[in-house]
Amino acid sequence: MKTLTLFIFSLISFAFAKGDTAAAEALVLVTPSSSLSVKGTTNVNDFECAYNMDELKHPISVFFKKQGDKLVFRRTALVLDNSCFDCGSKGINSDFQKILKTEKQPKIYLYLKELKAKNASPKINLASVDIKIAGITNAYEIPVTIIDKDNMSVNGRVSIRLSDFNMEGPKKLFGLIEVDDTVKIDFQLELKEL
Repeated sequence: MKTLTLFIFSLISFAFAKGDTAAAEALVLVTPSSSLSVKGTTNVNDFECAYNMDELKHPISVFFKKQGDKLVFRRTALVLDNSCFDCGSKGINSDFQKILKTEKQPKIYLYLKELKAKNASPKINLASVDIKIAGITNAYEIPVTIIDKDNMSVNGRVSIRLSDFNMEGPKKLFGLIEVDDTVKIDFQLELKEL
């Protein structure tokens, strides 16, 4: 097994034995078989903006250390280019880019901070993540499922409020169509260690 997978599953298997271990690092690639989408609603219909995973071509450096009952990460970020989201039509794509304030803030950053097991389950974990959108950063705790198969699969969902990032959905038809403040980010990341 590779470093990251071994470290995470060793951590969980040993039921968070006390004591710290040395820091480690790994290089992982998010494979094209992954998926990430933003789902929202308006007062008229639902929308989904899927990220083009083929655009994640560069490996991610992962720096981590066991501290007590958790893994602590530093300088570990997934960076998403706003222009790589496809909402299904040119008009919705344009509106989505305006919501994200892409002209001034062209990227979304997801910083992994900590990972700890939840309810003593080896598959269900709680990830502490800082999400930066439109220049504003907010902290979230996201339940994630980690499955070790050919590669490691990390799956989860987080609900965010646009207003927490000083974003506002466009109003169409003189305010008759409005975007709900809460959107969901669904992800299934297939990670391959290099």
